[in-house]
Amino acid sequence: MKKFAFAAFLVCFSVSLFAQDIKLPTPIKTGGAPLMDVLSKRKTEREYTGAELDKQTLSNLLWAAYGFNREDKRTVPSSQNRQEIDVYVVIKNAMYFYDAKTNLLKLHKKGDFSEALGQPHITSKAALSIVYVANLDKASNRQAAYTDTGYISQNVYLFAAANKLGTVARGSFNRELLPKMIGLTDKQEVTLVQPVGVLK
Repeated sequence: MKKFAFAAFLVCFSVSLFAQDIKLPTPIKTGGAPLMDVLSKRKTEREYTGAELDKQTLSNLLWAAYGFNREDKRTVPSSQNRQEIDVYVVIKNAMYFYDAKTNLLKLHKKGDFSEALGQPHITSKAALSIVYVANLDKASNRQAAYTDTGYISQNVYLFAAANKLGTVARGSFNRELLPKMIGLTDKQEVTLVQPVGVLK
């Protein structure tokens, strides 16, 4: 009986330990608005309702941004296929790491990231903020890392335009505080912050 109780405790402990990760549904990779229509609607939007995204939309968004569309290739190109960008997602008072292979948002850190993200009049009403981090020890060079970030950001813009969402690419985050809050090394660098929200 004691062994059973201890085993049950271990199971409950394991579940609670990882319960704050977000398992995303399988992304829907077909359909959607025609490309030319989406390009016509693509623009920067800074005013959102504050509403959250449902898990399916969140999964589709992140896959479009930086998911795998082949065994070892992403939805965006990268210099020499280094795939040196990591994607973090801030939702409410928590930051998650996007694991595209397992389609999982892994809880990275809890806390208030509003000061680090900057421009709270924008980020406070966004459903989420995507934070792009370059691993400079993997990148062919720093310029390539910033270029590759641009590809991901544009995919987010196109997804937003196709799904009546708004987004804005921002370089005006707190460049000292945000890396510290994430816990980056001297070989990692935040390249861009991109809020996404439901349009008013």
